[in-house]
Amino acid sequence: MLDPSPSLLSRRAKLKEPSKAAEEQTLIGETDMPHLMQSHALRVASEALDSHNVTDCKEIACYIKKQFDKTYGAGWQCVTGVGFGSYITHSSGSFIHFCIGRLAVMLFKAAT
Repeated sequence: MLDPSPSLLSRRAKLKEPSKAAEEQTLIGETDMPHLMQSHALRVASEALDSHNVTDCKEIACYIKKQFDKTYGAGWQCVTGVGFGSYITHSSGSFIHFCIGRLAVMLFKAAT
């Protein structure tokens, strides 16, 4: 079940141009990430949507992965799209699945 997360709109309110992501509802599905890392994932996804076409799922995923690799070390994987299935193994404390509007994002660090 997807739970509503804090609105992206509130943190973008001071900007002159609203984020594309701010106009969409954000829902966190499953996660075992610490709260600060979850917030970072939502922020990076918002940045990706601001700088890429929402239909360019590969570039959005690439942006999110590179940001997490840079911040938390190599090994992050990101899948984005409107619909996909998965069966993965991930490192504990590194998984999040959320939706911004219709776009789903699955981000995790590969198990070692």
